[in-house]
Amino acid sequence: MITVNMDKAKEIHKIKLRDARKPLLETLDVQFTRALETGKDTTEIVKKKQELRDLTSHPSLVNAKTPEELKAFWPEILNG
Repeated sequence: MITVNMDKAKEIHKIKLRDARKPLLETLDVQFTRALETGKDTTEIVKKKQELRDLTSHPSLVNAKTPEELKAFWPEILNG
């Protein structure tokens, strides 16, 4: 019988989440800078950036008990 080390699996999943969010955060950083330069409101940009940062501590990830639960956690925000 094969058992999955869920702690290790969660760390691997976090790496995948970080890799997927990196280009999104980079794009938001550019938008944030442009908004500052033009005096526009940055509230929504800051909110999206924080949402992306919070993914690695999301309860669905932290509380996953099986590999299937872990795989099921892929937030829509990462799909573009």
